[in-house]
Amino acid sequence: MSRARAARRPQLGEFVAQARARFAGIPARKARYVCDLLRGLTVAEAEHQLLALHKPGSAPVVGKVLKSAVANATEKQAENPQALVLGEIYADDGPMLKRFQAAPMGRAMQVRKRMCHVTIKLYTEA
Repeated sequence: MSRARAARRPQLGEFVAQARARFAGIPARKARYVCDLLRGLTVAEAEHQLLALHKPGSAPVVGKVLKSAVANATEKQAENPQALVLGEIYADDGPMLKRFQAAPMGRAMQVRKRMCHVTIKLYTEA
């Protein structure tokens, strides 16, 4: 891990719950923008941030994963799930669907429809 990334990483307590959305129909690059904004926030702050954010492709997907992680935390009898911290949140590349589109002069262009896997891990505050 680079020094800059380690400096941004919040002080985390105990691991509580996680949730993962696999094969989400958005590119990982678009989902990473939202993930970077939410990393280190509490659940309540992250939900407010998602409401104010205008990223129609990735905000709903990340919001669903966040709600799932909070539900998993309540299932594990977490005292106050809204006070948990999004310690790890990342979007990994998934598989690509390769399609073809008509191009000029009778040619075909390849179109890559990218997918990603979004993971959120909730921790207690240290």
